[in-house]
Amino acid sequence: MINLALIGTGAWGRNLLRNFADLEGAHLKVCCDSDDEQCETTLSAYGGIRTETDPEVVFADPEIDAVAIATPAVTHFDLARRAIESGKDVFVEKPMTLDYEHAVELVEAAEAAKRILMVGHLLEYHAAVDKMKELLDTGELGDPYYLYSERLNLGRIRSDENALWSLAPHDISVILYLLGEEPIAVAAQGAAYIRPDIEDVVFLGMRFPENRFAQIHVSWLDPHKVRRTTLVGSKRMVVFDDMQGAEKVRVYDKGVEPSDGYVGYAESLTLRFGEVTVPALEMTEPLRLECQHFVDCVTNRTTPRSDGRDGMRVVRVLDAAQRSLKAGGLPVTLE
Repeated sequence: MINLALIGTGAWGRNLLRNFADLEGAHLKVCCDSDDEQCETTLSAYGGIRTETDPEVVFADPEIDAVAIATPAVTHFDLARRAIESGKDVFVEKPMTLDYEHAVELVEAAEAAKRILMVGHLLEYHAAVDKMKELLDTGELGDPYYLYSERLNLGRIRSDENALWSLAPHDISVILYLLGEEPIAVAAQGAAYIRPDIEDVVFLGMRFPENRFAQIHVSWLDPHKVRRTTLVGSKRMVVFDDMQGAEKVRVYDKGVEPSDGYVGYAESLTLRFGEVTVPALEMTEPLRLECQHFVDCVTNRTTPRSDGRDGMRVVRVLDAAQRSLKAGGLPVTLE
């Protein structure tokens, strides 16, 4: 049984609280928030959880084994670093940091201290993403050609980070997880309409080895609520639509194939229109799986799926995309 502390009981912190308070192998001992009244109100439905307003009290408590951080992104680096330095294992929400060098520093600190560092890349624990990964790894889709993701909504508008940093970590983490590699170049364009210098809409392109390409469209200023990822392969295509209730994944047996025998150029390629299948998914709340995975990794001293290096890779892409964004969309090469 490990003792946990949760720092941050805001909108997303409450979701973590709901899950961590009911996990096997863990005891949520402390919740910490600078807003003591909000913390007390949030914990009213839970018994036996102590409240604190100062994270240093949490870090100094020798009975706390691990800390989950769900505070504004600008505070992630400092809180996670102090938690690691105090000997705690750390779960930190996405984005892990708002600076690539800070992400590297956190990873190096955790590895030197032999502490578990896990990042809240929620969709890596989604059954639909697991199915897409399975279809890729088994060759069902053939060679991956390109992917594109859309994460759109009207609100929730933030004042401390733009749509790129707020929304795109989800899709970047999924794309890197599916392809199993990092991009060699990124380019981003966007615009700020509501608040100066805080982009409400961003288009991010990522170029990968072997001519693979990915495009991400994020916005909190859009008439539609969309959570969709499309992957086009040489054999089949797959779409993950998280707004669908039951049929979240559809596999399209469609493609372009060379014709048999000698034909003219115009007839050398044919379109294939096959069946559309809907794989059965064993759905469990991804956040529950993510939280349980963290507890299991702390207990068994194993590396999380979305470990610190995974978080570092995502921040590296975000950092390059931000530089491209400020340069008007000029591509940024990743060494």
